[in-house]
Amino acid sequence: MYKILEKTQFSEKVFKFRIEAPEMAKHAHAGQFLMVRANETAERVPFTFADWNPEEGWVEFIFMVIGKTTTMLSTYEPGDSLEDVTGPLGQPTELGKGTWAVIGGGVGLAIAFPVARQLAATGHEVHAIMGARTKDLLLLEDQFRSEFDDEHIHITTDDGSYGEKGVVTIPLERLLQAGKVDHVFCVGPVPMMKFSTLTAAKYNTPITASLNPIMVDGTGMCGCCRVEIDGVTKFACVDGPDFDATKVDWNDLRARQAAYRTEEGQALKAYEEANCACHR
Repeated sequence: MYKILEKTQFSEKVFKFRIEAPEMAKHAHAGQFLMVRANETAERVPFTFADWNPEEGWVEFIFMVIGKTTTMLSTYEPGDSLEDVTGPLGQPTELGKGTWAVIGGGVGLAIAFPVARQLAATGHEVHAIMGARTKDLLLLEDQFRSEFDDEHIHITTDDGSYGEKGVVTIPLERLLQAGKVDHVFCVGPVPMMKFSTLTAAKYNTPITASLNPIMVDGTGMCGCCRVEIDGVTKFACVDGPDFDATKVDWNDLRARQAAYRTEEGQALKAYEEANCACHR
């Protein structure tokens, strides 16, 4: 059992858990993830490490309420325990030389932050590009600002409610045109990563993407998280989650993510009906 130490609510549907996991915290690296099972009958779901502290023995992950499991997790409170938490899993992000643009969209900012922080800690210049649909959905701004000055933070919102109106490729292209970036890292919704990749490719700039396919076991046994990389099948949980973004089959990834959308909707509906006050 893994005790929830802290629960932070960023918006109506976005939460952060800090859980007690001393051994996991000793071995976590930027870009890796963990698998969570809320109770003995729940499914296993992956979340990337948002932060960790080996001295204090805790790890953090961020999630958005979308389906049955995340809806259930949102009802947990500090002092409650999660049945299983397995990690760290996956390969750490490789930190190449030069100046980086680290792009995070939506909940992907939870992954982008530790990567950007680790790059800065190892002497890299970093431009953090933060994207969200609205100001209310922008995550970890205070954490990014504690690491980077205003010149190196670029914020976009789809509706223009904060920062620059538009998408993350706008500041990315400006940086690339000015020759200020040697490598790009992106994580977030598939369309955002795809168009970030196309933008970087215009300037022959290497770009790494942290992929988020459906996972079941997180150890490469089930094959559910397979992705097509340069025509070769890879497993995101053991070969990734980071890959050369220019070699990703984005259409295949998007189709796989949507494969169980009907079943996911049915599971959420059944959970909500079972937990509705009128049925108690």
